[in-house]
Amino acid sequence: MFTVFPTGARVLPLTLLAWVGATPASDVPAGFAERVRPFLERHCTACHDAEKHKGDLVLDARDGAAAAREPGTWEKVLARLEAGEMPPPKRPRPDPGELEAVAEWIRGLLAGHASSPPDPGRVTLRRLNRAEYDNTLRDLLGIDLRLSARFPSDDVGNGFDNMGEVLSMPPVLLERYLEAAEMALEAALGPVPVKARAFRFDVEGPLAAEPPRAPGRARVLACEPAEAAPEACAREILRRFARRAYRRPVPEEEGERLLGLSRSALEAGETFEGALRVALEAVLVSPRFLFRVEADAEPGAGRVRALDEHELASRLSYFLWSSMPDDELFRLAEEGRLRRDLGAQVRRMLVDPRSRALVDDFAAQWLTIRNLEAVSPDRKRFSAFDQELRAAMRRETELCFERILREDRSVLELLDADYTFLNERLARHYGIQGIVGPDFRLVHLADPRRGGVLTQASVLTVTSNPTRTSPVKRGKWVLEQILGTPPPPPPPDVPELKESGELRGTLRQQLEQHRADPSCATCHERMDPLGFGLENYDAVGAWRDADGDQPVDPSGVLPDGRRFDGPLGLKRLLVEDAAAFARCLAEKMLTFALGRGLEYADRAAVDEIVRRVKENGFRFSSVVDAIVESEPFQKRRGDRGSP
Repeated sequence: MFTVFPTGARVLPLTLLAWVGATPASDVPAGFAERVRPFLERHCTACHDAEKHKGDLVLDARDGAAAAREPGTWEKVLARLEAGEMPPPKRPRPDPGELEAVAEWIRGLLAGHASSPPDPGRVTLRRLNRAEYDNTLRDLLGIDLRLSARFPSDDVGNGFDNMGEVLSMPPVLLERYLEAAEMALEAALGPVPVKARAFRFDVEGPLAAEPPRAPGRARVLACEPAEAAPEACAREILRRFARRAYRRPVPEEEGERLLGLSRSALEAGETFEGALRVALEAVLVSPRFLFRVEADAEPGAGRVRALDEHELASRLSYFLWSSMPDDELFRLAEEGRLRRDLGAQVRRMLVDPRSRALVDDFAAQWLTIRNLEAVSPDRKRFSAFDQELRAAMRRETELCFERILREDRSVLELLDADYTFLNERLARHYGIQGIVGPDFRLVHLADPRRGGVLTQASVLTVTSNPTRTSPVKRGKWVLEQILGTPPPPPPPDVPELKESGELRGTLRQQLEQHRADPSCATCHERMDPLGFGLENYDAVGAWRDADGDQPVDPSGVLPDGRRFDGPLGLKRLLVEDAAAFARCLAEKMLTFALGRGLEYADRAAVDEIVRRVKENGFRFSSVVDAIVESEPFQKRRGDRGSP
């Protein structure tokens, strides 16, 4: 048995694991008993048995077939072995030949699984999150009201707030949707015209008493030809609006249902336009509008199918714009030509101003700079920190990411660049002269102490404590957001490092005492050196050479023995390991694009994305192109039903 347990999970009995299904012995690479089992017993099971299961990882060396059912976990183990992180440095090191033999066995196992039929995964029905809702109303109605500010906050999963499995529908949200629909239509169309008497579709013209023009009237209420009969005009208006709102053709029965709502409103005394608004509001609270629907013809069959063109258009637009498809995407989808024209559409969409959503919704969450709003540095120690500086910190990071996006530059510039964007307030914080005024401008850097997100005050501030830096938080951030190798959660009984107490000396010395505890050592030996490399930056990102009366020691030694000195040396190591960063970025962006967490079956797709990114000089567009053309993005698997 070989399995990983999520945080807080209990150890599962073997009988439950048997539900996964037996793996024939012929499918297990030869050599488990001779090479892998002895290795696990000598180097792994002392910490990763059913009793201790450190890092929520349990290894049982008895059954090779059961072990083979866990390829995703073996992939993580292989990464740790190849990086020299496991076994921990304080334990006896395995013979290099022995370690390579185990690594070879794991590679054989993974290759066997990779050759299986690809599984594109299943994206659940998912609600529009708050940003997507606002952007969709903007593009549907021509308004920009940000009505979602009154909605409950969206939950976050896998680092992003557009994950289908966490976007629930609490009752209060449905009430807010009803209110927002009415407010949105009034903002777009103007006040509802009042008429004293009722009338029928076949009596009066549709929009005779038109009020002053509002932003969305021409977009929503246009009828061709203008002299069309009232009912024909209403049918056209509702069909066109619902088609755009639902992001797909509207079934005939749905169109007639909406027309019936307007008829009923007319009979109750509404004006023609008032009756139309009743149906328009119904569209804006329909599940077809509020949810992104990818319906399977045979629910429960677990079949893999290609997305239809309208589903593909929605995936593409909500990935790059966090909004609905535009007219060109609709047209190509209806003509069945979108899939053939994807490359050109991606290029068009990336230069469109709406791709700013990749900065606001993807980059801000991936790099965790959204958290800036919640941090509160100690006012006594960092008296210069204020709201103006907070906003400038975030803006710098956003503009650097946006430049790479707009100019299709190398994503490695996120790690190390010879430029940044500054205004006077942030330049003064960095000690850079010659920048005057509140406006941001591109600044070419002569000092290598700045350049890349690791040196930007936004990231450095959100990874600090209120009164001091945190090498642990900063090191963990690098592992999670840059290298894609997050540490396991800490054991539940290990306290955090206190601001003061039994531990003495510099912060670095205190951390060395903290990780003397064997239960802390393994993870801290990965995190702390990376964080130490950024100790020249204080808790709000200003440069320093000393911490109090002690000189800063920014050197570090990684678990594999590589050494570096300071942020420049750390950045150099990360750039040298460009493939690891490309893989992390590919995994984060693919997660965001799909709206679900990645699974082992996505490994082949990620491998292909990384290969293409490397071949294309790490250009930003190559990441997007490879994701859009990947199997998980273009296809879906239906629900397999209950076991």
